[in-house]
Amino acid sequence: MSDQPWTITSIRDALGTPALAQRFLAEINRAPAHELLAVFAKWERIAKDVVAAIDRGRGIAAAEARGDEPSDHWVDATDRILTDAERIRTRGAA
Repeated sequence: MSDQPWTITSIRDALGTPALAQRFLAEINRAPAHELLAVFAKWERIAKDVVAAIDRGRGIAAAEARGDEPSDHWVDATDRILTDAERIRTRGAA
């Protein structure tokens, strides 16, 4: 996101999936007045993380398209994710 302040709309849009956006809107709408700032801050952080992940992914894709090798700070977590997904599936959660 640019240097513009985060808003409910910009957070919703940055979350990327309708399900996540709906969860955010539900939480922000149900929050008591004294908890609004904390709920907003939590989702602002999540939105920033999503935007940063998207930017990193685009950077990786651009590097790959140029034929560049991944830099040392990119971590391939494919094996860990596949192992976690299999463990979850065996519990019947997926």
